[in-house]
Amino acid sequence: MFGDEVDIHVAAGNGGRGCLSFRREKFVPRGGPNGGDGGHGGSIFIVASPHLHTLVNYRFHPEFHADRGRHGEGSNRPGRDGEDLELDVPPGTLVYEKPPDGDPVLLADLTEVGQRVLVAHGGKGGWGNARFATSTNRAPRRVSPGEPGEDKILQLQLKLLADVGLVGFPNAGKSTLISRVSAARPKIADYPFTTLTPNLGVVRLDDQRSFVVADVPGLIEGAHEGHGLGHQFLRHIERTKVLVHVIDVSSFSERDPVDDFETVRRELALFEPALAARPQLVAPNKIDALDDPSRLDRLVAHARERGLGAFPISAATGQGLPALLEAIWRQVARPSTSSGRPEPVEGRPQRADETAEPASSRE
Repeated sequence: MFGDEVDIHVAAGNGGRGCLSFRREKFVPRGGPNGGDGGHGGSIFIVASPHLHTLVNYRFHPEFHADRGRHGEGSNRPGRDGEDLELDVPPGTLVYEKPPDGDPVLLADLTEVGQRVLVAHGGKGGWGNARFATSTNRAPRRVSPGEPGEDKILQLQLKLLADVGLVGFPNAGKSTLISRVSAARPKIADYPFTTLTPNLGVVRLDDQRSFVVADVPGLIEGAHEGHGLGHQFLRHIERTKVLVHVIDVSSFSERDPVDDFETVRRELALFEPALAARPQLVAPNKIDALDDPSRLDRLVAHARERGLGAFPISAATGQGLPALLEAIWRQVARPSTSSGRPEPVEGRPQRADETAEPASSRE
């Protein structure tokens, strides 16, 4: 199970109560008040950890309470502070507070390992009676209780941190592609929606060049409205630098490749307009099973009309992959433009003898 959105309840520790005490020693009459203050309650922090990749653990344990502060003691001894509680989340997690009424409020976007945000502040400890002594009241019998800790409902949303996002219709070959170029091993089968959770893979071209690829589950028309869990899937490509359209050009899908390409582009733009301006490449897939060359030719021509590079591949055999990976790297390594508009990348159909077996990318 891949957890990418959960609600949790966090309650910081309450502050300890102040102590009511008076100094009582032999030969020291009217020793005065000596009640200590209560300890502060523990606070709750959320920390981006490199050891987590999903939020699934929080689905089964959504309640978290920090330690309370201890009560004050006599002889001016303060109560011990409650221990803070740290909750680890994967990098790329957004933390929202959900008020009783109203929309969630963003508290933090944890994009880097080690980032830490305070989400619930522990209550302050109460004052002991020594704090209330005055020139006119030398023996106060007043103390204050500890303050309650903050109590909140939080929503955690995970957006994968990847350089490249693979998008396309179900069963277009995205999972086969990521398994071919990285060590990722997603489920692969010959039916739609085989992939139901995003997968990450690291592609290594050589010792100096590598990038992270996200295989996003297949999109369908209406994905921007949530059809086919589109909202959950599209969220994971918002942080990517480059989008690669993986399109089935064989006749087995019984769909037109150009229509598939335009449908996915339209869903991206409707979900988040900035995605339509992201650098994009087109990877016509399954050319090893191409039975109608005109399907490939029309898609390549259409992509070039839009200023996009087209790199025909076969994810199953590895044909054409080196050229595609080099084109992806050029986009990943290129500084972002101020306008965010994609820059044209030239691509050409690969010959049958240009097979791909990027040894450095196989882990």
